[in-house]
Amino acid sequence: MNRVALVTGGGRGLGAAICKELAEAGYEVVAADLNPPRGGLQLDVTREQDVARALSRLERLDVLVNNAGIDFTLPIDELSVNQWDAVIGVNLRAPFLLSQQAAKTMKRQGGGHIVNIASTAAKRTWPNAAAYHASKWGLLGLSHALHAELRPFRIKVSAVVAGGMRTPFLLDRFPDIDPGVLQDPANVAKTVRWLLTLPDESVIPEVMVLPMREGSWP
Repeated sequence: MNRVALVTGGGRGLGAAICKELAEAGYEVVAADLNPPRGGLQLDVTREQDVARALSRLERLDVLVNNAGIDFTLPIDELSVNQWDAVIGVNLRAPFLLSQQAAKTMKRQGGGHIVNIASTAAKRTWPNAAAYHASKWGLLGLSHALHAELRPFRIKVSAVVAGGMRTPFLLDRFPDIDPGVLQDPANVAKTVRWLLTLPDESVIPEVMVLPMREGSWP
């Protein structure tokens, strides 16, 4: 039976790179996105019923990659409550919803692997990103909590702390950024693929992948 991997935010950027890597590794990949690629799954990851319905349709689920993420670059006194809620909804609530449903399936089938795409924003802070930092710090905490809780069920949970990448997430919002200080998202995608190759008796709860000229981490 084919191994199945669900990747949120799989329509472009890092998500698309992860889908490519996992497909090459032999997984049957489901690319979930609000605007999915051809053959992908249209999914609003913040809607509980939609998430439950989508995962219930999968006969099995070996890998869940919580990759979808958004941000608004605004000072705290200009950030609206709706914008705050949107960031927390996509970056933190959605991984909870998806992991909750995935855990049910993975328990039934005797194991699986959940990979949460965190950020250096979960390790240190900079101005005008309060909601993003809160969501990514929360995601890292959730990831470690799930690692402790799900390990007895042979479900691995890993957080990938990714440094800046040459993806639309940064390039579209910061047109003056030097692409040379960023890394190819394929490099982070390869790290996700590598995490899934570890023997059953081992797990890596957290790994950091930085560009050589990373500015957001020492």
